Amino acid sequence: MIKTVQIQTRARTEFIDIIGKVQDVVRESKVREGICYLFVPHTTAAVTINENADPSVHQDIVMELNKVIPFDDQYRHMEGNSAAHIKASIIGFSETVFIESGTLLLGTWQGIYFCEFDGPRSRKLHVKVMASN
Repeated sequence: MIKTVQIQTRARTEFIDIIGKVQDVVRESKVREGICYLFVPHTTAAVTINENADPSVHQDIVMELNKVIPFDDQYRHMEGNSAAHIKASIIGFSETVFIESGTLLLGTWQGIYFCEFDGPRSRKLHVKVMASN
Protein backbone atom coordinates (compact mmCIF):
# COMPACT_ATOMS: atom_id res chain seq x y z
CA MET A 1 0.00 0.00 0.00
CA ILE A 2 1.24 3.48 -0.89
CA LYS A 3 -0.52 6.42 0.72
CA THR A 4 0.02 9.96 -0.56
CA VAL A 5 0.00 12.64 2.11
CA GLN A 6 -0.74 16.23 1.07
CA ILE A 7 1.44 18.94 2.60
CA GLN A 8 0.81 22.67 2.21
CA THR A 9 3.94 24.72 2.76
CA ARG A 10 3.74 28.37 3.78
CA ALA A 11 7.24 29.77 3.26
CA ARG A 12 10.05 29.71 0.73
CA THR A 13 12.11 27.55 3.07
CA GLU A 14 10.75 25.62 6.04
CA PHE A 15 10.92 22.36 7.94
CA ILE A 16 7.49 20.89 8.71
CA ASP A 17 7.09 18.24 11.40
CA ILE A 18 5.25 15.36 9.70
CA ILE A 19 5.71 12.60 12.25
CA GLY A 20 2.00 12.70 13.17
CA LYS A 21 0.92 12.33 9.53
CA VAL A 22 3.35 9.45 8.97
CA GLN A 23 2.33 7.70 12.20
CA ASP A 24 -1.33 8.02 11.10
CA VAL A 25 -0.49 6.14 7.88
CA VAL A 26 1.29 3.43 9.90
CA ARG A 27 -1.71 3.14 12.23
CA GLU A 28 -4.13 2.88 9.28
CA SER A 29 -2.00 0.10 7.77
CA LYS A 30 -2.36 -2.01 10.94
CA VAL A 31 1.26 -3.15 10.47
CA ARG A 32 2.76 -4.04 13.85
CA GLU A 33 6.32 -4.88 12.74
CA GLY A 34 7.85 -3.66 9.50
CA ILE A 35 9.30 -0.78 7.55
CA CYS A 36 7.97 2.63 6.56
CA TYR A 37 9.40 4.17 3.41
CA LEU A 38 9.03 7.90 2.78
CA PHE A 39 9.54 9.47 -0.64
CA VAL A 40 9.23 13.10 -1.81
CA PRO A 41 8.31 13.26 -5.54
CA HIS A 42 9.58 16.82 -6.01
CA THR A 43 12.96 18.20 -7.07
CA THR A 44 12.92 21.23 -4.75
CA ALA A 45 11.73 19.57 -1.52
CA ALA A 46 13.15 16.84 0.70
CA VAL A 47 12.59 14.74 3.81
CA THR A 48 14.91 14.30 6.78
CA ILE A 49 15.08 12.90 10.29
CA ASN A 50 16.50 15.26 12.90
CA GLU A 51 15.99 16.69 16.37
CA ASN A 52 12.41 17.45 17.37
CA ALA A 53 12.98 18.97 20.83
CA ASP A 54 14.48 22.34 19.88
CA PRO A 55 13.19 24.21 16.79
CA SER A 56 16.37 26.28 16.65
CA VAL A 57 18.11 23.19 15.20
CA HIS A 58 16.01 23.50 12.03
CA GLN A 59 16.65 27.24 11.91
CA ASP A 60 20.39 26.55 12.18
CA ILE A 61 20.25 23.97 9.38
CA VAL A 62 18.42 26.42 7.10
CA MET A 63 20.83 29.23 8.04
CA GLU A 64 23.89 27.14 7.17
CA LEU A 65 22.36 25.79 3.94
CA ASN A 66 21.64 29.37 2.89
CA LYS A 67 25.26 30.35 3.60
CA VAL A 68 26.66 27.51 1.53
CA ILE A 69 23.97 27.61 -1.17
CA PRO A 70 22.67 31.18 -1.51
CA PHE A 71 19.40 31.85 -3.33
CA ASP A 72 21.09 34.28 -5.69
CA ASP A 73 24.31 33.24 -7.37
CA GLN A 74 25.50 32.72 -10.91
CA TYR A 75 23.17 29.78 -11.55
CA ARG A 76 22.33 28.84 -15.12
CA HIS A 77 18.90 27.31 -14.47
CA MET A 78 16.37 29.71 -15.96
CA GLU A 79 13.58 29.20 -13.39
CA GLY A 80 15.61 30.91 -10.68
CA ASN A 81 15.34 28.09 -8.16
CA SER A 82 18.67 26.31 -8.56
CA ALA A 83 19.46 26.77 -4.87
CA ALA A 84 16.28 24.83 -4.01
CA HIS A 85 17.29 21.96 -6.32
CA ILE A 86 20.75 21.77 -4.75
CA LYS A 87 19.46 21.89 -1.16
CA ALA A 88 16.88 19.17 -1.85
CA SER A 89 19.54 16.95 -3.41
CA ILE A 90 21.83 17.39 -0.42
CA ILE A 91 19.11 16.65 2.17
CA GLY A 92 17.59 13.81 0.14
CA PHE A 93 14.25 12.64 -1.19
CA SER A 94 13.68 9.53 0.94
CA GLU A 95 13.91 8.05 4.42
CA THR A 96 13.33 4.60 5.89
CA VAL A 97 12.02 4.05 9.42
CA PHE A 98 11.47 0.74 11.22
CA ILE A 99 8.08 0.00 12.76
CA GLU A 100 7.90 -1.79 16.09
CA SER A 101 4.65 -2.50 17.98
CA GLY A 102 2.77 -0.38 15.43
CA THR A 103 4.93 2.69 16.14
CA LEU A 104 7.71 4.41 14.21
CA LEU A 105 10.99 3.39 15.83
CA LEU A 106 12.81 6.71 16.22
CA GLY A 107 15.31 7.93 18.77
CA THR A 108 14.20 9.95 21.78
CA TRP A 109 14.95 13.31 20.15
CA GLN A 110 14.19 12.40 16.54
CA GLY A 111 11.37 13.70 14.38
CA ILE A 112 10.55 13.49 10.68
CA TYR A 113 10.55 16.71 8.68
CA PHE A 114 9.33 17.69 5.24
CA CYS A 115 11.82 20.25 3.93
CA GLU A 116 10.53 22.95 1.61
CA PHE A 117 13.11 24.90 -0.41
CA ASP A 118 10.93 26.53 -3.10
CA GLY A 119 7.65 27.39 -1.44
CA PRO A 120 5.03 28.10 -0.66
CA ARG A 121 3.52 25.18 -2.55
CA SER A 122 1.13 22.28 -2.37
CA ARG A 123 3.30 19.18 -1.98
CA LYS A 124 3.05 15.41 -1.73
CA LEU A 125 4.78 12.78 0.36
CA HIS A 126 4.45 9.11 -0.60
CA VAL A 127 4.42 6.68 2.33
CA LYS A 128 4.76 2.91 1.87
CA VAL A 129 4.30 0.63 4.86
CA MET A 130 5.47 -2.97 4.62
CA ALA A 131 5.05 -5.72 7.17
CA SER A 132 7.97 -7.90 8.19
CA ASN A 133 7.70 -11.55 7.21
